[in-house]
This record gives sequence, C-alpha cells and structure tokens, in this order.
Amino acid sequence: MKEIEAYIQQFPDSVQEILQNIRQLIKDNAPTAEELFAYGMPAFKLNKKPLVYFAAFKNHIGFYATPSGHREFQDDLSKYKQGKGSVQFPFDKPIPYKLIERIVKFRVTVNNEQTRKATKKQQTTD
Repeated sequence: MKEIEAYIQQFPDSVQEILQNIRQLIKDNAPTAEELFAYGMPAFKLNKKPLVYFAAFKNHIGFYATPSGHREFQDDLSKYKQGKGSVQFPFDKPIPYKLIERIVKFRVTVNNEQTRKATKKQQTTD
C-alpha cells in the first residue's frame, strides 16, 4: 500500500527497518488481514474489525492491539510505558518481535472467534 510505504520512508533507515519488520510480522501471522492506513498510521483489519496498528515516534514505536491484546499480555507489557490499548517500545531497547508476534496471533484468534460468534448468532435469528 502506497500510503504505508510513504509513511515508513519518512523515517531514518534504522526506524524503517523496525517498521518493515513489524509490518511483515503482521502479514505473516495474519495473511488474510486487510492492510490500510488509519488514524495516521499503518493498520490491519481482519473480518472488517481492527486487528492492530503501529507507528513510529521520536523515541519509540507505538503498538496498538486494542484493549484485549494489552489485557492478555499485561505481564509481558508491564515493563513498557502504556496507555489504554497502546504500548511504547523504546528505540534504546531491543524491539520485542516475539512478543509482538504472540500479540498478533492472539488478536487474530479473538477477531476470528468474535466473527464466528456473530455469524452463528445471525444465522439463528434469520
């Protein structure tokens, strides 16, 4: 997607590499997710529902896995600065790609389960 490419290319090479790694990690673990640009940052939707968002800032990568992703991994994320549904991975520490991968896989499972339940519910009301 051109918007995401342009977004990534505005950063220094070292940050571009991190952003591309996160983007690829999401694509690998959510291959049917739709890639888009939302709220001024790269985003992914699965089953027309938000999956994860990510962005680069001056001193960190912001990762947004909605409140459910952050609740599920609160212990792992506790060493990072957080907000509601967001976490900051500082550039002066290694980016926790394995943790990001686990969060993405979790979000895929949650998203698919929510879609399955909604479909089942709709079928019973039809």
